[in-house]
Amino acid sequence: MQPAFSVIFLTTLIGMGQGVFLAIYTEHVYSVLNVVQQSNNSQFYVIGSVVALGLLVLGLFASFFHLGHPERAWRAATMWRTSWLSREVIVLPIVMFFVFVYAVLHFFEFNIVLITFGSIDVNLSLVIGAVATLTVFALYICTAMIYASLKFLQEWHCVLTVLNYTLLGSASGFTATALLSFYTQADKFNFYLGWSLVLLVLAFISRIASLYRNRRLRPISTVQTAIGIRHNQIKQKSMGFMGGAVNTRDFFHGKTRLFIRSIKQIFIWLLFIVPLCIMTLTFYSPSYEMIGLAMISMYLGLLAERWYFFADANHPQNIYYQVIS
Repeated sequence: MQPAFSVIFLTTLIGMGQGVFLAIYTEHVYSVLNVVQQSNNSQFYVIGSVVALGLLVLGLFASFFHLGHPERAWRAATMWRTSWLSREVIVLPIVMFFVFVYAVLHFFEFNIVLITFGSIDVNLSLVIGAVATLTVFALYICTAMIYASLKFLQEWHCVLTVLNYTLLGSASGFTATALLSFYTQADKFNFYLGWSLVLLVLAFISRIASLYRNRRLRPISTVQTAIGIRHNQIKQKSMGFMGGAVNTRDFFHGKTRLFIRSIKQIFIWLLFIVPLCIMTLTFYSPSYEMIGLAMISMYLGLLAERWYFFADANHPQNIYYQVIS
C-alpha cells in the first residue's frame, strides 16, 4: 500500500497520547493501592492529561490532511454499525472528554470519596480514570481493527496488528511520561521508565513475530484470479493503460525492495534496540538528556515502523496494475 503521512502521524500521535494517559493513571492506581509511594503532587496528573490531550488533538488535526473534503468529516461516524473507522471517529472524542474530566478533577482537587475498601479510598477521579482507560483500550482496538479486519490484506489481517498498535502506543506513552516526570515528579521516574522498558520489550517480541509471520505468507491471488480468467498459461505484459491512476498511486508504494528492507532495519534499530539500550542505562543512572534521546529515537523509529506497516501490505490488485511492459 501507499503510506499516507497524515495517517502515519495520526496513528503514532494518538497512540502516544493514549499511552501517556495510561501511564499517569497506572501510577495513580498503584499509589492508591500503596504499591508505590502516594503522590502529593496531583498537578502532575493534570500536566500528564494535558499532554495526552495535546497529542490526541495533534493526531486528530493530522487526520484532516487525509480527507478530500474535511468539512464532511462528521459523516465518517454514520457507519458505526459496520465500520471500524466510524467507531474510531466516535470513540476518539469520548476518550478526549474523559481525559479532560480527569484533568479538571485533579486541577480543582475535587476528589470526593465514593466508597472505601479497608484503607483504600475510591474517589471520583479514580472512577473517571477507569472509564477513560476502558475507552483508551477501545480506541486502540478500533484504530488497529481498521486494518486487521481487511481479510484480503494478509499482512494486516492478524491479531498481532491489534497487539502491536496497543503495545507500541503504550510504550511510547510511558516513555514520554518518564521524560515528563524527570523534573516534575522525579520520585516516580523509575516507575514510568521501568514500565516503558517492559512494554517496549513486549512490543519488540510482538513486532518481530508479525514480521516473521508476514515473511512466511503466500499470495492467495494470482494473475488468473486478478483478471478473472482461469487459464494456466496467462502471461501479462501490460497493465492496460499508459497513464497513472488511483490504482497505481494509492495501492503501491513504488519503492525498491532494497529501500523497503532498509526501512525495516531502520525502524528495528531506532524504535527498539537504541531506546532499549539507552533506557537500560538511564534506569541506573537517570539523565534527562539520555531519556530525551531515547524518546526522539523511539518516535523516529515509530514513524518508520508505521510507514513500513502500510508499505508491507500487498494489495491483491497490484498483481494486475503494477505490471509494466
